[in-house]
Amino acid sequence: MFVVLLRFSDNKGKAGQFMDGHKEWIKRGFDDGVFLLVGSLQPNLGGGIVAHNTSLTDLQSRVNTDPFVAENVVKAEVLEITPSSADARLNFLLD
Repeated sequence: MFVVLLRFSDNKGKAGQFMDGHKEWIKRGFDDGVFLLVGSLQPNLGGGIVAHNTSLTDLQSRVNTDPFVAENVVKAEVLEITPSSADARLNFLLD
């Protein structure tokens, strides 16, 4: 399981130019069964993603195709978590 932090860079002002492509990239992550949750980092710091069902290498490749990452609107950080226990509603993450 992974947490991806997408923190705005100095090019934050260019976000509007690449928003449609970024939204398409997010949709593809959900459609592919990789993204579980996507949201904004507060207060207006960027975005965060919870991902699973992928490898670190594949996720890093996927993240690099995000137009926000490719155009340096955000800096990406991928954190890998090895779950050892979870609320019953999240037991599927333990497999």
